Amino acid sequence: MAVTEREFERAEARMRARRQSGHAVSARYDRRSQRIVVGLNTGVEVTFPPRLAEGLAEALPADLARIEISPTGLGLYWPRLDADLYVPELLQGVLGSKHWMAKQLGAAGGRARSAAKVAASRENGRKGGRPLKAARG
Repeated sequence: MAVTEREFERAEARMRARRQSGHAVSARYDRRSQRIVVGLNTGVEVTFPPRLAEGLAEALPADLARIEISPTGLGLYWPRLDADLYVPELLQGVLGSKHWMAKQLGAAGGRARSAAKVAASRENGRKGGRPLKAARG
């Protein structure tokens, strides 16, 4: 697929606009605090535990320590894990794809406890528990 000069100019303009919000100039894994530390051109440092990011949760410290920053500073890449994060989304608290983030929120919601949820669970138990799923054939 050929990219026109106009499409290329638009893409560069979007990249420049995104860089204005901050872009990575350094990235490292701090073994002591067990956090990824991303330094931005603004002087701000963003840190997060790898367990919260898609593709980093089960990684070994040696694999987390090798981080590449894209030439624009908008991407972080862990080559040993084939995992990457987009810096503008990282600054908004997005630590993975939409599908992955939705799955994490769903899992957290499933673990949540409330008086209504406990009461519904007890009522279900009195009725014999959760109904069995119908077999598909």
